Amino acid sequence: MEKVRLSQDVRPLSEFRANAATFVQQVRGTKRPLILTLHGRSAAVLMDVAAYEALIEEVEVLRDVRRGEDEIGRGRGTAHRRARAEVLSRLRR
Repeated sequence: MEKVRLSQDVRPLSEFRANAATFVQQVRGTKRPLILTLHGRSAAVLMDVAAYEALIEEVEVLRDVRRGEDEIGRGRGTAHRRARAEVLSRLRR
């Protein structure tokens, strides 16, 4: 996902309502999210679907890594040699 450009990617919700199609095209074209404000405060984010899907996938991977680190920290880890042997035996079935 591209970095937000504050001068171009922060717009009031009222402006979005009046130009929704234009802003959707902007988001699709630039791949940058659009931050919508309400009464001068951030209220919502409009993102390209592919960028959103990539973000969700990345978050899921990071959660899995954190979960694995927590398990290892609790002593629930499996030695590499044993884990490798288990995976290989499942693949051979």
